[in-house]
Amino acid sequence: MSSLPVMDEQILLVEDDPAISEITARGLTQAGFRVTPERDGRQALIRFRQGDFDLVVLDIMLPSLDGFEVCRQIRTDSQVPIIMLTAKTETVDVVVGLEAGADDYVTKPFEMPEVIARVRAILRRVTDEAGGASVLRLHDLEIDAAAHQVTKGGEPVALTSTEFKLLLVLARHEGQVMTRELLLELVWEYDYLGDSRVVDMAVKRLREKIENDPGSPQIIRTVRGVGYRFERS
Repeated sequence: MSSLPVMDEQILLVEDDPAISEITARGLTQAGFRVTPERDGRQALIRFRQGDFDLVVLDIMLPSLDGFEVCRQIRTDSQVPIIMLTAKTETVDVVVGLEAGADDYVTKPFEMPEVIARVRAILRRVTDEAGGASVLRLHDLEIDAAAHQVTKGGEPVALTSTEFKLLLVLARHEGQVMTRELLLELVWEYDYLGDSRVVDMAVKRLREKIENDPGSPQIIRTVRGVGYRFERS
């Protein structure tokens, strides 16, 4: 029987339900990750600031600070990948979580293989962006894939790993219409677990960072009913 892969990725798991926390921590640990569990939103922020985490799995309904606020505060100075873990499935809750800066979400009840697949996909994105052309210069943007850096007019732009991969994929297919389904496959690395809302919200956040006027985007255009196109410079 093959042994489990040895991994260095450290995951902060923030879930206040003891049973769900224990099951999720055990599943992630068995998948080869190092897991630090927390059950309180405010304490989770303290632990996050003290550690060096590669990813956060974050429940929404938490004591002291809810998951939305924890996500917002993490995003003030960190681009670490965040997966929201919640029993809420209403559109407004999904949108609020993604607008707060989450990269993805999983709804309860969930199967551990789904959670593990999403965790692995996001962590792969952090290290896989360097393939292809190293530096792209389009419009007033410079995208350095190897350094995982973006500048706009010479000024650095802070992007999450998901936003960076989305920009890179769109820029490398300059002028082509990219469907939401294709973006889910290329950026989020799955084509059957995805929700197109994560694409729309990631594009919205990306536009806010790279467009001169996000309300009238000139770089990433919407192709109604299909997807998005990175305009030729």
